[in-house]
Amino acid sequence: MQTDPQTPNLATRAATAFRAYRDGDPSGMSRLVDEVSPLLWSVVRQQGVSRTTAEDVVQTTWLKLVEHSSSIADPQSVLKWLITTAKRDAWTSAHRSRREEPGAAEDVRDREPDATSPSPEGAVLAADEGSLLWTHFQELPERCRTLLRTIAFADRPDYAHVAEALGMPVGSIGPTRGRCLAKLRTALTTDPRWGDTTR
Repeated sequence: MQTDPQTPNLATRAATAFRAYRDGDPSGMSRLVDEVSPLLWSVVRQQGVSRTTAEDVVQTTWLKLVEHSSSIADPQSVLKWLITTAKRDAWTSAHRSRREEPGAAEDVRDREPDATSPSPEGAVLAADEGSLLWTHFQELPERCRTLLRTIAFADRPDYAHVAEALGMPVGSIGPTRGRCLAKLRTALTTDPRWGDTTR
């Protein structure tokens, strides 16, 4: 993937936001959460935990960062720290859930975190490749962003529940989703940088 040399990668943006937070700017943490949360969601969900557990793990990861912020010597390493912490906690939660399942035949005591999930370095690379997609996603109308997030973070989206939460008819969710994805696709295909990622 070719990236715009003027655009800092995710690790650098995270470091800048974290440094600002440690220097006393509360908005630094807000920027850091906005930048990194989508990646943490992906890392956590790849460990096979439920949506509710994923929410708890991601929230706990941010709380741990606040608690240990002064112990992170190099702000440039904060992204790796977040990924490693989230992945470890997600694996622990998944391990506990499997162990508590009645009649579970598989002994998971020695199971390691999912080998197919990305290493911190691999996750950073994947995040950089997806940064352009995320940039255009953020530019969608709020209704589109909310709808796509709601559906994306659900194992099996309950359209009745989604419709109630968003105040829209059940029958309009599918067409609205299609229009939102079409807007995103158009934004990407008209961005010359997106062509660089598919060559």
